[in-house]
Amino acid sequence: MGLGRQTELRGQGDRARGRMKAGAPLRARLLMALPLAALTVLPMALAACSRPTGDFDRARPSVLHDKVMMQTGELAARYRGDPVSKFNYTDDENLLRDRGWGFIRPPWTKDWIGGTVAEMARTRNIPEAEGRVPPDLYYIFLRSDKFRSSNARYDRLAADAKGDAELVRPFCEVAVRVRAADDERLRALGSRQVVTKETYDGAKARVYENRVMTAWVAQAIGYRIKAYQRALDGLEIETPTGDRMFQTSQAVRTLEAEAQILPEGCALPSDAATGPAAARKSRIYTGWGLERPAPVK
Repeated sequence: MGLGRQTELRGQGDRARGRMKAGAPLRARLLMALPLAALTVLPMALAACSRPTGDFDRARPSVLHDKVMMQTGELAARYRGDPVSKFNYTDDENLLRDRGWGFIRPPWTKDWIGGTVAEMARTRNIPEAEGRVPPDLYYIFLRSDKFRSSNARYDRLAADAKGDAELVRPFCEVAVRVRAADDERLRALGSRQVVTKETYDGAKARVYENRVMTAWVAQAIGYRIKAYQRALDGLEIETPTGDRMFQTSQAVRTLEAEAQILPEGCALPSDAATGPAAARKSRIYTGWGLERPAPVK
């Protein structure tokens, strides 16, 4: 073999070894990414059916959603660098999450797409801020349900908006108590001489988790208002009905007014500012007994 041929072969070998060395970090990164990919895909496959519900659309206990997905979500949150607390929950912290779930889940419980997204975010398999339910889905499901009367869709929309409006302040009352407890937790953390790193990190992480929960509910209610308004706009074109449109629009505006306190950290007005609550009149003075029958579905 000639000297030129040997030199050419030696050069090819050096280039091949160079490519192998350059590719080694890439293969290492791919191998490291495989467990994370499995960690991400597994809960997505498991969550294909959103959280099961029971009577009155309340969440039903589930080992899959309450244990398995919570554990994979904790690992995913740690990988993202989000704080994760191992502290036990207070009664109010549990109540905050229970009441918040009614807002972060889709307003139409048959919406399995939005339900899956919300459940993935609730269990922290994806960041909470990404647990957005697309506003257009509510109208799609509303118009696909078979009502015998077109007015029934307006009534359903108005009932959903009114129901949400009535739950905003009870949620905020709990959120205010949780925030006060968090402030006390941080004061106690700063005044103690001997605090382990685990305790310090756990306290900070729990405060973070509580505040993210409140912010997520505020975001979810904002998306619900958009969903209700888009549904109302669609019904106005598809099945216009003057009196029902006005009543439904009033219900959506009521929810929008109640939701104004959420971006301010649930700053509820004091009794001194609002004055004593007006006494509710008896239903007999409001036309009770003369209501129209409910539309037949």
